[in-house]
Parts: sequence; C-alpha cells; structure tokens
Amino acid sequence: MKIITDSIIDGREIGGPGTIVSINPATEEEVGTASSLDAEGAELAVQAAKEAFPGWAATPVEEREEILGRWLEIMVEEADEVAKLMSAEMGKPLSEAALVDVVPACSTLEYWQRIAHRELAFRPVEPELLLASHWDAGYRFDPLGVLTIITPWNYPVAIPMWELVPALVAGNTVVMKPASDTVLTGLLLADQARRAGMPPGVFNAVALPGRATDVLLDHPDVAKVLFTGSVEVGRHVARRCAERILPCQLELGGKDAAVVAADAPLDRTASGLVWAGFMNTGQSCASVERVYVVEELYDRLVRKMVALTTTLKVGDPTRRDTDLGPLANSGQRAEVAAQVDEALARGARALTGGEQPEDTGYFYPPTILVDVTDDMMVMHEETFGPVIPIVKVKDVDEGIRRANDSQFGLAASGWTRSKKLAERFQRELDAGAVGINEHGIVAAGEVTASWGGRRDSGIGRAHGSFGLHELVNIKYVFADDGAGSSSAWHYPYDEDFTTFITASVPVLYRKGFARYETLNDMASTRRFNERVRKIELLKNFKKLI
Repeated sequence: MKIITDSIIDGREIGGPGTIVSINPATEEEVGTASSLDAEGAELAVQAAKEAFPGWAATPVEEREEILGRWLEIMVEEADEVAKLMSAEMGKPLSEAALVDVVPACSTLEYWQRIAHRELAFRPVEPELLLASHWDAGYRFDPLGVLTIITPWNYPVAIPMWELVPALVAGNTVVMKPASDTVLTGLLLADQARRAGMPPGVFNAVALPGRATDVLLDHPDVAKVLFTGSVEVGRHVARRCAERILPCQLELGGKDAAVVAADAPLDRTASGLVWAGFMNTGQSCASVERVYVVEELYDRLVRKMVALTTTLKVGDPTRRDTDLGPLANSGQRAEVAAQVDEALARGARALTGGEQPEDTGYFYPPTILVDVTDDMMVMHEETFGPVIPIVKVKDVDEGIRRANDSQFGLAASGWTRSKKLAERFQRELDAGAVGINEHGIVAAGEVTASWGGRRDSGIGRAHGSFGLHELVNIKYVFADDGAGSSSAWHYPYDEDFTTFITASVPVLYRKGFARYETLNDMASTRRFNERVRKIELLKNFKKLI
C-alpha cells in the first residue's frame, strides 16, 4: 500500500512549503514526512470543494452509495495495512486498531451505502392546519455545501469516517484536516475514496499545521464545521464560527463516570471497567475516568480490577499479545503523569502503575488510584490516559449525584442486575450515551447510536439519522395546486373575514359539543363560501369531530 505524503485536492496530490513529521510513539522514530500546505493551499482545497459541489449534489444518491460500496471493498482489502499505519502513527495495538477503527469504518460505509437513499428520501407530511390540508407537503434533506471536518489523532480512521461518510453520501463536499500526529492515516482515507471513484474536489484532505487551520473556519464558502478534539480548541472553533453565525458540530472532552451498585455482576463489572478505562491507552473522550462504587462491593471490586490490570501487557503495539501501546505523543504522557503525580502527592494511592517508565517510547502503565478526592486534577480534568480513580460511596444516590457533578457529559454507565435500577441509571445519569453493564463508550462503535455530549463535551450529534440531520438542510416544502383565486387567509381583512376567523377558532380547537356553537357563524360568511375548499373539510371530517 502506497503511503500518501501530499494533500489530495481536486483529486490530485499537491505539496506545500512545509513539513509535518509523523513520529512512532513506541519507538520515537520517524514514520514518514508529509508535505504541509499553508493558508493559500487550504484556500485551494475549499475552492475545489466549492466547484465540485453543484455536480455532486445533483448526483443521484444511488450513485453516491455505489461509490461507498467500492470504498468499503477497498477498506476491507486494505484492513491490515490501515491498522499497521495507524498503529505506527499513534501507537494503537494492531488488534485494537482493527477493533475500534477499521470495524467501525467498515460498518459506517456498509450502513450508509445500504440505507442512505431511504434516509434522504422525501418525507411526506400531512398538514394539520385544515385550511392547508390540500397541500402536498413534506421534508427534503438537501446538502449544506462545503463542510470543514477537523479530526483527532486518537481514532484516526473511525472518527473521520463516521463524519465523512454520511456527509458525502448526503451530497456535501468536504475539506478534511487530519491531526498532525496521524496525518498519513488521514491522507490514506482520501486516497481510498479517490480510488473508489469519488469525483475530483468532492473529498479533499489537507496536511495543514494547526496555526493555518483558521482559514478553514473563516472561509465564506464553508457551510459548516465539524470538529473533534479538546475543549480548549473547541471553544476557539466555536468563537470563530460564531463571528459569522456559521453552524458547528463539536465533539469535545469527557470525564466519564461509572456508578456501580451493590448487586452489580462482579466479574462482568471489573472486566468492563478495566477495558473501558484502558482501551486505546485511555485516550478516548469516553474512557472511564471516574468510578463510584457502593461500599458493600467496593473492596471486592477493587481487588478484582487490580488483579485484571496486573495481567495487561504494555509494550510493542505490533505484537499480537499487546494490550496497551504507548500514548500518542510526549505531551500527552506528560499531562497524564502530572495528574497522577499531583494525586499521589496529595494522598492518593496507586494500586497499579503510577510511575513513568524511563525506556524509549511514550509508555505509561495502566494505573488504578484509590483514596482520591474531588479537588484532585485526576477527578475533574480530562486525563486522556490509562488512569482509573475509584471512589467509595455510601449508596447509588451519592454515586449518581457525584457522577453528574462535572462540566462534562459525554458518556456514562451503571452496573447492576436490577432492571428497575438500570432504568434509573439510564434516566438520571446526565450524559449523551448511557450503558448498563457496559460503558457508554461502546455506543461510539454502533453506527445507529447517536453520539455527542452535554455541556463541555460538545454540541450536536453524530451517527444514524440524528447525525445525518446535522449534515443536511432539513427543508419543509409545500405546494398549493393553485386552483383557487385566493387562499382563505389572503387580503382583504374586512368585517366578513373578522367574523370568519373569530368563529373558526372555537370550531377548530374547542373540545366537545361547545366547538359547534359558532359553526353557523363561520359557515355563513362570504370568506367561507368563496375560499374554503369544502371537499377538503369532508376528507378531514375526523379532525372536526
């Protein structure tokens, strides 16, 4: 498989004046060097997307689906190579790269190539207003135009694909900026789409340093921005978009909580929490970063989680038996270490891990902390690393209250055998996705599950029909057949019209027999007799009774 090192704009590989060096976080060696664009190059990409939009928007959705089908075939054929590249760029174990990136990407392609024509089809709606009951009305789902998609390094295939695929099949054109740490993986996706038959200019991927990204936010031809990343950068994106009232969709950070009841299945809970906390080396917006356990189960669950954690293998992500690879970059490891060190200095205890290794690579051991307090960074700031703080609580009430006491609200989980308590967890845990006996992060891999958060976790939703609606203009359309010379509500507003409309309100909206008290007044007006379609009233007689 050829590694692409230039931006793909208008179907062509275009270099720029700078470079972005991709570093393997396990070996600290160079993976490859991408030629990076400047603002002028980014402008070229937007222009290409703008010029391609009319033709792509007019392309029948079935033809767009066919391209996705060919892209799926390429993704499946190159699955191993894709996993190897993203593993080299950000340190994800190969098996995990297949599980959490390649499989969701394939699922997204398969779903939308099969279902898009139905989701985008005209949706007829029968008017409720009786005077408009003769309309042919409904909803169109039209593309917005040129979309800017800014993607992160932690899931360099899955996250771009769940935004790209529905955006493209809906008829939008895209300029995507992949994260610098995984720039080569991002450029590969554009190359796959190109080989699948995506027309020039429809999907453009730009290798662009962060300082040049604002051109994609400020450009007057961009119709919407989709950003996934940190809260800090998300606020910057939101401010830039707000200046020109440009819609944006933000998937930001998380400080996900799990609440464990006394009746939780012990083995299942320990296994699920350890996986959801340490998967992807904890570098997930929806990783478990706080666990609240009722005191009856606390000691047993902690022992079980510690025992499982000590069996995990940290090391070379290319080995088949590696459970955790390195963190993606040195800065991220430094942030994790700083949070853990601060907690330990203030009285927390590390039952596993807790020390930064000195060897080559940005590794950090899976760490379980106890005796933590709410004022420690590790309990209220996003860690984005392999650290699970566990807190003993008196009861489920306290667990839910403390779980919700956060500026974040991306995903959460409740752990119990009780159906009644499960329903309470789903109702009261304040997050975008809530799982029972499985953490909410798993929903990110389900293409029909809406994905998005509350508060600092972001704005908007991805995946499924709700995600599609973020990427289209939901346009209500209606048509009068033009048979009448005037509608009932057209001018003039004279005494006859005043009698008509005043008498109509009780007829339409009162309950019981009282609604008919003004029926004769309404029916005796000139407006009713000359402009109201009596046959339509008969067709909708049930609404009048």
